[in-house]
Amino acid sequence: MKNRAVVRIVKGMPARDGAGVSLTRVIGSPELDMLDPFLLLDSFASDDPDDYIAGFPPHPHRGFETVTYMLAGQMRHEDNTGRSGIIGPGGVQWMTAGRGIVHSEMPEQEDGLMHGFQLWVNLPGKEKMTQPHYREYPASEIPVEQRDPGTQVRVITGTTHLGTQGPVTDVVTDPLYLDVRLAKEATFTEDLPPGHTAFIYVVSGQVFVTEDADGGHVVEQHSLAVLGEGERVEITGLTDTAHLLLIAGRPLGEPVARGGPFVMNTRDELMQAFRDYQSGNF
Repeated sequence: MKNRAVVRIVKGMPARDGAGVSLTRVIGSPELDMLDPFLLLDSFASDDPDDYIAGFPPHPHRGFETVTYMLAGQMRHEDNTGRSGIIGPGGVQWMTAGRGIVHSEMPEQEDGLMHGFQLWVNLPGKEKMTQPHYREYPASEIPVEQRDPGTQVRVITGTTHLGTQGPVTDVVTDPLYLDVRLAKEATFTEDLPPGHTAFIYVVSGQVFVTEDADGGHVVEQHSLAVLGEGERVEITGLTDTAHLLLIAGRPLGEPVARGGPFVMNTRDELMQAFRDYQSGNF
């Protein structure tokens, strides 16, 4: 099997979103606009309440899915359907915005560390106007795969080559979303479907991505590495502990018309989304 090589490394850029939340935009920035089917990846991590306390007051979405994964802290969400809940440490929410939803995401804490990620996953044109819905799981419902000593894998969606399946299923882009922790010199390998877009994001520590017998690439903390073609990825921890996300999905290959909280296929559809929201038709 051919190992996937690192074809690009991106550091992301500081940004503010919502009512002033401080974050790092890794996908969705001038450096990396999108990575089909992934439209955005934000990382937020701070123990300063001024960086997160204002949260994300009510705002609309249409045409894609948002994935919120918390490592530390708690976030309360509410929407215009009357649904609400709390995403705590280790928990995940996979929201399909579909034809339109208005929701808020507000910190459920006034101090302490808030650390997590939000990923936007595009929907194909035929699914953009589907009924909005959620899949929400606390940490206790995310399966953990303990591999060789020093390798731990939390499986959010997709199925590992050892057969562990994440709780988020039936997503149209067939995504894989793994949270991997490695001890120094521990090696993690995982099969990836040929043709799927794939990347790793190093949360902490440093890793080595083996490409072939001649070598590979070192990927530093807070860096995203885009992976090229191949059937698997091989990653070794270089620091006492290393923590990374491995994410992959089937690219859609469709035109993207994007405007703030709406992602459609054409400009006309995008303008209709703004009109629908302004008229209260969400």
